[in-house]
Amino acid sequence: MTSHEIVCSYTEKQDYAGLKKYVTGLQFNDLINFINELPEDDTINVLDVMDDVIVLKCLKILPARLVHAVMCSMDHQKVARLLNAMPVDDRTSFFTDLPGRVVNELIRLLNEDERAATLQHLGYPENSVGRLMTPHYVAVKQDWTVKEVFDFIRHHGQNSETVNVIYVTDDRGVLIDDIRTSEFLFADSDKKVSDIMDSRFLSLLVTAQQEDAINMFRKNNRFALPVTDQQGVLLGIITIDDVLRLSETENTRDMQKMGGSEALDEPYTQISFLSLIKKRAGWLIILFIGEMFTATAMGHYEGEIQKAVVLSLFLPLIISSGGNSGSQASSIIIRSMALGEINFRSWWYVMRKEIFSGLTLGVILGAVGFIRVWTWQNLHWYNYGKNWIEVCFTVFFALIGVVLWGTLAGSMLPLLLKKLGADPAASSAPFVATLVDVTGLVIYFSIALVVMKGTLT
Repeated sequence: MTSHEIVCSYTEKQDYAGLKKYVTGLQFNDLINFINELPEDDTINVLDVMDDVIVLKCLKILPARLVHAVMCSMDHQKVARLLNAMPVDDRTSFFTDLPGRVVNELIRLLNEDERAATLQHLGYPENSVGRLMTPHYVAVKQDWTVKEVFDFIRHHGQNSETVNVIYVTDDRGVLIDDIRTSEFLFADSDKKVSDIMDSRFLSLLVTAQQEDAINMFRKNNRFALPVTDQQGVLLGIITIDDVLRLSETENTRDMQKMGGSEALDEPYTQISFLSLIKKRAGWLIILFIGEMFTATAMGHYEGEIQKAVVLSLFLPLIISSGGNSGSQASSIIIRSMALGEINFRSWWYVMRKEIFSGLTLGVILGAVGFIRVWTWQNLHWYNYGKNWIEVCFTVFFALIGVVLWGTLAGSMLPLLLKKLGADPAASSAPFVATLVDVTGLVIYFSIALVVMKGTLT
């Protein structure tokens, strides 16, 4: 039976207790797969009968559009319970994807403390670390004993996102250290926190970009990182699970942009046909208009093509080689930027490296092209005419020029866009390929005019 048929078999008999028993018996991964296969109405029925704890876990994974529909259809009392029990960082992320009118209605269902925390989070800039952090953590004072720390954890630690790390603050709330719980476990109960401290810790600024959080977690083996304001006051923490979800989302968006489309806001299996077309059509139109300049460039060299038709045989070879080298360079640089290996200040290092790379790759491909023309001519597989040797050198030098230009364009564009505040992924492979197509033609025919001078007049 399909998921829909199973749910219908219970709802038609109004056996909601049986439905609850069935879905509760599923492993969590199986439950998510079960829900993802359901129509929206069935999903609401399933989540409505489940316990709040399991529903909250599901809401963290299900698409925002579906969560919105569920919240709007559920009993207001259950919605209020769910919203108040939801971690503030997850609630903020959920509210960000909803219309303002709906957010205002849902905020009214929060208790006073949760409402204040949510409004504070929503005040931080979009894509900032403040939107990810949770205020649920364990903080102690440096003059406490180990026994006092464990007593505090037992009484107040159940609501913390993690107790793997204990944070130490002064009387003003300024963060002065973070200590792994394991260090307390092996310390004497009367030992003070200040005796365990080393005052070495990592933290994130609340207004920093979420990308900074991903890079810091990537470079450091941490379960969580504290978030502070400009004065160093501890405001919250970011946990590894939030960063992993964010990293996956960012990687997915970058992959879609590099493929030559806008990033999809929903999973492919749930996005509507019209939305899918809108996301893809814009880039295709831009790239199509860009490719029109290729025809313009060819028209400019129409006379040269008529005098040496053999040149047109190598157009696909020249254009594709430049586009491929540009796409390679663009992908490598974008990934290096995402990993924090390079930034705009590294442009001269990147350019020097890519100039040598482009020249080397161009010589390799140029040699292959030269040998190809030479071999076909001398084995009589094809006759390139009496000026075939000039054709050999035209292909050789054109490939060097086009591959070098493609490599430079593909490596510099992501850095330039980042400097201008744009998304580097926008310099996607199709965009670079289109740019190199047009300029590659100019390079090819300009070299042909020089090498084959006297035969094109």
